[in-house]
Amino acid sequence: MYTVSITSQGQISIPAKIRRELGFHRSSKAIVSIEKGKMVVEPVVDFMSLKGSLHRYVKKGMSLDKIIRMEEKAWEEAAVERYLKSLTPQQKRIVDKYRKNLKKRR
Repeated sequence: MYTVSITSQGQISIPAKIRRELGFHRSSKAIVSIEKGKMVVEPVVDFMSLKGSLHRYVKKGMSLDKIIRMEEKAWEEAAVERYLKSLTPQQKRIVDKYRKNLKKRR
């Protein structure tokens, strides 16, 4: 565990050991979120670095635009999933009720 300072501009320096462990490099991007009252910093995976490992999921001839849309949808779904996990039981009931009402209107 490390203690870091927050600058007047809201910036923090991530200790080198943690950067190495998470695979952060110069100019890396990160996702910052709040989970259960704590700040979570996660590295953003460079999509192009995954191209070799994703080849079996991408159909031959699929456009890069289509692949990017699929990736964006997956990120959105993951963000919604993280958000829903952070809700209290009462908040979850409200969301469920809202979703049911939306389905009835369609």
